[in-house]
Amino acid sequence: MKNTALTETHIALGAKMVPFAGFNMPVQYEGVTAEHETVRQAVGVFDVSHMGEFLVEGEHALDLIQKVSSNDASKLTIGKAQYSCMPNDDGGIVDDLIIYKIKEETYLLVVNASNIEKDWNWIQSKNSVGATMRDLSDDYSLLAIQGPKAIEAMQSLTSHDLADIKFYNFIVGDFAGIEHVIISATGYTGSGGFEIYCKNSEVKEIWDKVFEAGAGFGIKPIGLAARDTLRLEMGYCLYGNDIDDNTSPIEAGLGWITKFTKDFTNSEALKSQKEHGVTRKLIAFELDQRGIPRHGYDIVDGNGNKIGQVTSGTMSPSLGIGIGLGYVSSIFSEINSKINIQIRKNAIPATVVKLPFYKK
Repeated sequence: MKNTALTETHIALGAKMVPFAGFNMPVQYEGVTAEHETVRQAVGVFDVSHMGEFLVEGEHALDLIQKVSSNDASKLTIGKAQYSCMPNDDGGIVDDLIIYKIKEETYLLVVNASNIEKDWNWIQSKNSVGATMRDLSDDYSLLAIQGPKAIEAMQSLTSHDLADIKFYNFIVGDFAGIEHVIISATGYTGSGGFEIYCKNSEVKEIWDKVFEAGAGFGIKPIGLAARDTLRLEMGYCLYGNDIDDNTSPIEAGLGWITKFTKDFTNSEALKSQKEHGVTRKLIAFELDQRGIPRHGYDIVDGNGNKIGQVTSGTMSPSLGIGIGLGYVSSIFSEINSKINIQIRKNAIPATVVKLPFYKK
C-alpha cells in the first residue's frame, strides 16, 4: 500500500487510516458530520495526493487530448481548467478528469487515484500523434483547501489576489513561501476554495503554514468520508459508483461535457444516444421518510418491481435527510417522479429532485 508524503502527519493527528485506491488514507479525524460542517461553514484541508497527474506536451498534445476526451479542450486558454471524461470504445467511461492548460502545448491531466495505471495505458494506446507524456503522479502532492473562509484564511500565504481566481481557473505562483505552485479554484465540495499542487518535498512545509494561517478561521484537517458526503450533496459523480466502464456520459447526465463539435473516442455512438435518447438515466432523489440509502440498494416502483439501483447514498449532514443518486428506467427520471428505495424489507418512498441537493 502506498503512502502520501503526509501519511505520518495524519497518523500524528489521530486520523483513522484506511486503504483507499491502493493508498493509506485518512478517512476521518473527529467525525464525518463535524468535518462536513467545518467545510460548509469555515475551512478544511484534505490531503488528496493520491490523485494522478499526467503532463501531455508538444505540438500534438491538444490532438491527443481531443481524441481521448469528451469535452472540447480547444476552448481552453492558459490558466483555465476543464472538467471532462474519457469515453471508452463500448459506450462507457474510462475515467473522469480535469484538464489544465499550463502553457501553449502543455496540459496537465488530473485523474482518479484508482485509475492511474489504467488511464495512462488508455491514453498511451490512443497516442498515434506522438504527443509527449509524463506521469508525475508519484512526485506531486495535492491539497484541497475548501470552505467559504478559504480565501480570507489563505490570502496571507501568497502575493496573488485569491479572490481574482475564478471557478475553474488557476495560476502558477508563490504559495506558503514556495514558488511555482499551482493554485486552482477547483474543488469537489461546492463550498469554494482551492486545490494546491506542489512537489512531495514541499507539501509538509505548505501543510504546516496553511494550518498556521488558518488558525483564526477554524481550520481543520478533513478526511475522505466527509469529502464523499460533501460531493454527494452537490450531486458530483464519483468514479466507480455513479460512472464507470459501463455507464455512458449521456446516461450519467454528463451531456454538458460531451461536445460533438469534434471527433473523439466513440463519439458517433454517443451522439446517437443524445439524439435518440437512452433507456436509463442517473437521477438524484430525496427520501420522503427517515432512512439511509446506500450504494447497491434496489430502486423499485409502487408495485415493488425493480426499476434501478442506488449508486451513491447517505444521510445528508446539511439537510438532515437521506439523499442519493441512482440509475432508473428513463420513464421514472422526470423531476418530482415518485420512486421507492428498498432498504432491507421496507420500500421507502422517495422523490426525484433537481441537483444540487445543497443550495448555499
